[in-house]
Amino acid sequence: MDEIRRKLVSAERKAKELFKAVEDKGLIVPGKSEKELNDEVVRVARDFFVERFWHKKIVRAGVNTVEPYGSDPPDRVIREDDLVIVDFGPVFDGWETDLARTYVIGDDPLKQKLKADVEAAWSEANAWYGEQRSLTGSAFYHYVTALATRFGYGYGGEIAGHIVGPFPHEQLGPGNLGLDIHPDNHQDMFAKDPQGRDRHWILEIHFVDRANRMGAFFEQLLT
Repeated sequence: MDEIRRKLVSAERKAKELFKAVEDKGLIVPGKSEKELNDEVVRVARDFFVERFWHKKIVRAGVNTVEPYGSDPPDRVIREDDLVIVDFGPVFDGWETDLARTYVIGDDPLKQKLKADVEAAWSEANAWYGEQRSLTGSAFYHYVTALATRFGYGYGGEIAGHIVGPFPHEQLGPGNLGLDIHPDNHQDMFAKDPQGRDRHWILEIHFVDRANRMGAFFEQLLT
């Protein structure tokens, strides 16, 4: 494992500990707004010495879980039997993480299945990626959207992932999608960066059941 990957894996482990702390504190419950839960997660993050997040912080519940990353739906109060998506990008000791999880409040079998399916799809896509030696961002995006169809859902994201690294990570010029898992990225994801180093990628999968107005999201570092 190269040094950059070792740092990213260590940072992600801390992000998972942060999410576990949020779960253990019982913060994801009905009756509070998405913003209230968002603010509570930020306060817990301070216990992990996190003061910076490299992308916008997202808590979405109910019908808002269908919305793509780029939208800003109205703040919604979490209800009984809601799906809740939590997506945060805390920076630990200068290293970026990007972690998203979906939680089901209640025992609705359709919601439980959607959550399980998006996690299973992430694992399947991760394993498939590990078998590749050359792969464009476009090809991987189409693989992920085909997975959504096979599982019986729509795909809710404009991308299916992106690079991650030391904060701030490598940036390209305006409109250049070469560092996103995007249908217009025809660059090889295994290409080295300008310094000759491996790039490291986040895989994000957003399944949406539009008929039932609900979505689920799972995101973490590709392995």
